[in-house]
Formats: sequence, structure tokens, C-alpha cells
Amino acid sequence: MRFSDSPLETDLPKGVRDFLPLKAAKVEYLQQRLQQVYSSWGFRPVITPQLEFLDVLERGLGDGLRERTFRFDDRQSGRLLAFPPDMTPQIARIAATRMSELPLPLRLCYSGRVLRHTEQQAGKDRDIFQSGVELIGLDSPEADAEMIAMAVESLAAVGAENFTIDIGQVEFFRGVMEGLPLDARLAEDVAEAILRKDSSELGILLQKSGLKDSSCEEIFALPRLYGGREVLDRAEQSVSNQRSRKALDGLSQVLDVLDVYGVLDHVTIDLGELRGLNYHTGITFQGFLSGVGQTVCSGGRYNNLTEKYAFSAPATGFTFSLLHLLFALDKVLDERVVPSCDLLIFSTGKNLRVAQALACQFRSQGYSVTRDILDRTREDALNYAQQMNYRYMAVVAGEGQDVEMISLVDGEQKQVSWEQLDQQHFVL
Repeated sequence: MRFSDSPLETDLPKGVRDFLPLKAAKVEYLQQRLQQVYSSWGFRPVITPQLEFLDVLERGLGDGLRERTFRFDDRQSGRLLAFPPDMTPQIARIAATRMSELPLPLRLCYSGRVLRHTEQQAGKDRDIFQSGVELIGLDSPEADAEMIAMAVESLAAVGAENFTIDIGQVEFFRGVMEGLPLDARLAEDVAEAILRKDSSELGILLQKSGLKDSSCEEIFALPRLYGGREVLDRAEQSVSNQRSRKALDGLSQVLDVLDVYGVLDHVTIDLGELRGLNYHTGITFQGFLSGVGQTVCSGGRYNNLTEKYAFSAPATGFTFSLLHLLFALDKVLDERVVPSCDLLIFSTGKNLRVAQALACQFRSQGYSVTRDILDRTREDALNYAQQMNYRYMAVVAGEGQDVEMISLVDGEQKQVSWEQLDQQHFVL
């Protein structure tokens, strides 16, 4: 068998995919709409590299992401390289090493792709599309509220309607746990049970703990501290330590600002939300769309990250998973995104210069235009234009003759003179 006769291997590695024009247009639409929101809040884009030295990148990675990092030898330097599994550490590095002389705060945004190892049977994406913002140099409730309000505005901008932002506060949990005589493994199991809202398992763990009843009651209340602003009152009654009370006061100030922004209808408080416990230093939040189990965005305060690159600055931010957004809003985006071209120019005569000049003229006016180069019939050209989502087909017979404009939306046909086409702003 000749090599050219061999069947082409078309499988892709697990966790990656191709995006054909419609899906690609939807991803591009999401990126553009999110970027518009970021820009309106004063955030400026940065572009991060797709390769980093592993030892530099790992300074900003938690244990979970270190284990999921693709790494390999660099023949040029002899050092290990890595594909970043997340963009926030890269932004922290840029701020610390390239922008440290600039006045704070820094308002930076990004959009790009990262790679992560996943379990072989997990069925999760390894090629991850991220878009987000980082606000570096501010440690205040207003800055935290700004992130949440931007996330709400971003979701509305891409067409989401039924969504919630769940807000947590890891300092509240740390205040409850501070000073308790629990070994590290039991404390971790307790946090995991709270995160799963598994009151039965939590009760069993607390029975083993030997803690005082008052401490057990404070911990056992955590999975139930979920709901609207009234949760703050219940939380304050359930704790006595100052660290947790200070966290509640900060959260209350965040909600006051969100009330001014008019987004409280989308907000839920969850003081048992402990994702990112070892990374975040205060407010955390996640975005959920109705009927979709996975988060579409996540964020929060992380005041200790930039100092790992020798630049101490408070920071907060959030990131969207564009693929999760695409999955959640696929039907909505069908109404917003149509990958179409404005005009296909079909020539019936031998003199192609007329059709070519017309294509240049329409492009100069901002339209997307294709000259139908194939030698085919009018019917075949029209069928092609319909299948490829053109808005119009122009039939050019020759110089001086009217051009037939066919609308592929409603089938309307009209003759247009060259005098009309020569107008500077001819409208299709």
C-alpha cells in the first residue's frame, strides 16, 4: 500500500478539540464582549507567554496546579520549561518584575489558553480558554465589590439571564478554626465536609475531635450559613472570635457597595464555600448559570501571591472559563452569533476586472466580500452562498450593465445601477 493510500489518523488527544467556524465565532464573541466590559472599567490588556521556566512559574502555583503542569526539557537553556496551567501567576510575575515601578493600583486583563494535566478518565478539558482581570495594589471592600459587580456585568453582556454569584469569605472559616486542637488531616476532612455541605459526615468528624461543644456548634453551623444578606446576622450570632467578626464586617461593606451597583439580586452568600482555602485570603466568589452544574467564573482576594515574586501587594481578580460559558450559553449564542459574509460576487461575463473592482469597492466601505473564483453556474454559486451564510450575492454581467443583488435572507432580487454603486456609502 502506498503511503498516500493509508487512512489518515484524525483522533485528537483527550481533553482537546477543534473549533469549526460557528463555535470559533462564539468563542470570539465571548472574548470580545468580556473585553468590552473590562475596558469600560479601566482594565488594560496584557499578553502572557505560553512557555515559562518551571522554577519561576511554580513560585505562584498552588500544590494542585503544580501537579497538573505540563513540563519538558529546554534544549537551549538546559532548564525545565512549562506550559502555564493558569494565567493569574503569570500576571503576578509580570506585575512584580516588569511593572513594579509603576504607581498602584494596576488594572490588568487577559484572554488566552492554558494547558493542564487531567486524570485519564476524568473527561475534562486540558486545553483551557481563560479570560479575566487582576486588580493589584488595593485591599478594600470596594475593590472586592468591583470584581463581583464586573463579573455580574460580564455575564449579562454575553447573554446570561438566570445566574448567581456565590460569595464566600475564607477568613470567616479561619477565625472559627483558629487555635483549635485539630491535627492537619482532621482539619482538612472537616473543611471538605463543610464544602460538600455533608452535615452527617461533619457530625461524625466533630464527635471524634474532642472539641468543646461551643466550638463544635460554630463549625457545625457553617454549611447552613447560606442565603441572602440575612446570613450575616445568623453568622454573627454563631461566632465569638474577632477574626470571623472582622471578616463579616468586611463582607457587609462589600454588600453595601454591590447594593449601589444594583447587582444584589444576583448575589448569594455561602460561608461554607471553602474552595481555594489555601490560596485566597478573604472574599471568594463563583458564578453559576441556572441548570449548569459547573462554574463559569471564579475569583477572589489573594494578597500573598505577588510577594512570591519579591513584590508585596494586595490583589484580587476573577477568571472566566470560556468553554464553560460556551457550553452554558450555546443556545443563547445561536441568536447572537452568525458567522456570515456580506457579499459573494458572481460574474457571468469574461471580463473579470469589473467584478474584482466591485469587490475592492465594497471592502473599502467595510463589507466582507468574496469574489466567486470558481467557474460554475449561477445556480451552483447561489447554492454555495446559501450554505456558507452569505447575506447577498451580486451577479455582475459586464461593464455598464446593472448589477443584480440577491438577498439570501428573504430571496428579494433587485437591479442596481453603477451610478448607485458608485455612491460612497452604498448600503447593502
